[in-house]
Amino acid sequence: VQLQASGGGLVQAGGSLRLSCAASTRGFVINHMGWYREAPGKQREMVATITSGDSTNYEDSVKGRFFISRDNTKNTVYLQINSLKPEDTAVYYCNSRARMLGRTLEYYYWGQGTLVTVSS
Repeated sequence: VQLQASGGGLVQAGGSLRLSCAASTRGFVINHMGWYREAPGKQREMVATITSGDSTNYEDSVKGRFFISRDNTKNTVYLQINSLKPEDTAVYYCNSRARMLGRTLEYYYWGQGTLVTVSS
């Protein structure tokens, strides 16, 4: 599975961005998809995840500001991020949990990341 993230950039505090992550899924079945972020000097953390049945989960600090969605027809997951804060500055990575067709074992795959910088 190849994941291509886009949509990052420089934005002022209070602004919004929409991140996209397109998955190349030939030969695979995608289950969970999600967004993680890695701020300077910090460990990578989960931001939001969405299952194949559209159940969502969010990290506490982003609840009510970040919204994850997916378009299965386009194999794309989105992250709408609103009311951005300087502490949201990080590289945002998309992630998927997938299995090969005909197999049961699932693996995690990562995209290359997109930088979000929030100025105060």
